[in-house]
Amino acid sequence: MQKIIDFLDWIGEKTGALVSWVAVLLAIVIGLDVIIRYIFQFTFIWMIETEIYLFGILFLVGSGYTFKYGKHVRVDVFYAKMSKKGKAWIDVLGGVCLLIPWCYVVIVSSWYYGLSSFMIGESSPQAGGLPALYVLKFCITLGFVFLLIQGVSEMLKSIQVIFNKES
Repeated sequence: MQKIIDFLDWIGEKTGALVSWVAVLLAIVIGLDVIIRYIFQFTFIWMIETEIYLFGILFLVGSGYTFKYGKHVRVDVFYAKMSKKGKAWIDVLGGVCLLIPWCYVVIVSSWYYGLSSFMIGESSPQAGGLPALYVLKFCITLGFVFLLIQGVSEMLKSIQVIFNKES
């Protein structure tokens, strides 16, 4: 079981490392956009849309990495006061009852959403906007795949805690 956890965590780490470069690129694009906007008094639609694409990619594809380090949104009213085994039970039950089904629904529906966008060659409705809007739509699918992978890893870690086989 530990080898599976290590492999799934490795995927999360590599994804996080890759997405961190998207954050750097996003900062550069926003910086250039601000300079152009305030010095030259204009902007490009494609630059604004690039910012939106990069932010979407960062947010979606980085979700598994965020989950790995416990930086996701969680309601800690009762969870914070529980024992380690109690938290592990909540994590396993939450994963089985909520995370896995929700990820499945989003992965399947977003795949068809992205595919239909690809089939019609959907691009930005704005003049001068970016082509290939389906790339961003497929990132929804990809992001939830990475979230599911990390969720399975966290559930396996919780199972280890429940059976006193912590690593």
